[in-house]
Amino acid sequence: MIPAAPAPIALSCGEPAGVGPEIAVAAWRTLGTALPFFWIGDPAHLPRDTPVSLIDTPDQAAAAAATGLPVLAHPLAGRATPGAPDPANAAGVIAAIARGVDLVQSGAAGALCTAPIHKKALIDGANFAYPGHTEYLAALAGVDRVVMMLACDALRVVPATIHIPLSQVPRALTAEGLEATIRITHAALMRDFGFEDPRIAVTGLNPHAGEGGAMGHEDAALIAPVVDKLAGEGLRVRGPASADTMFHAAARTTYDAAIAMYHDQALIPIKTIDFSGGVNVTLGLPFIRTSPDHGTAFDIAGTGRADPTSLIAALRMAGQMAARRASAA
Repeated sequence: MIPAAPAPIALSCGEPAGVGPEIAVAAWRTLGTALPFFWIGDPAHLPRDTPVSLIDTPDQAAAAAATGLPVLAHPLAGRATPGAPDPANAAGVIAAIARGVDLVQSGAAGALCTAPIHKKALIDGANFAYPGHTEYLAALAGVDRVVMMLACDALRVVPATIHIPLSQVPRALTAEGLEATIRITHAALMRDFGFEDPRIAVTGLNPHAGEGGAMGHEDAALIAPVVDKLAGEGLRVRGPASADTMFHAAARTTYDAAIAMYHDQALIPIKTIDFSGGVNVTLGLPFIRTSPDHGTAFDIAGTGRADPTSLIAALRMAGQMAARRASAA
């Protein structure tokens, strides 16, 4: 039996004053009909002279991509002035995300890729009540816990704690949270990345993974018992390991994903290895969500200097994940 092809990918517009509109066009120019996706946004916010193919339903995206960027029109109230976010657009930007979620949950879209948002603009214009994209998506999906993975061809890494001050990490790091992060990562590696028996390496929190208690006790008291518990259940998980020796080329061949304890411990390696091509993947949602690993870049918006590499990688990764789910179904 031939597996069904995945539905096209939905790309939400993100902040209209940022680089989102122009990199969406650049992604279409690169991908064309090879990877069908459609943009949910206001056509008036796209760069001038953009070839636009308006669609009524996502299933029209593949054919429409032959002549222009497929656009599912989603009018916004304000203008799109590069570098100057308009609070009048806030409600429309939020609604575009929700519309993308509805389409992917209904099966009309195979995955959701989100262009960068500007949280202050959403708060100022629409009292946005969430710390960011990820928390809003989790609320829309009705799930309590999601995990952020940063991925490129050479590395997949998950921070167990994310956007908090470094001083708060030891208090935020719990056995329950770490175990859930590892389990969610393990499940995603099997379902969406094609690993039958994933290998997961876990960093320590402290230098040299605590060095037997000489440099902190969290590694032995908190991290090691979680790793031992999951390894005892048959998961191929090991650690805690010293983070300073986990990310060189030879070490990366020994695992399929790494779990780091805090934001910079995870993001510095991947941004050093592949600054332009990293992808933000949200694990634990009932649908596929990817995003470029950068922000709105107001300083270069509208100048033609925006690099679409990360968005293209995010769309491609979403397509690969959607294809695996379609084959499994």
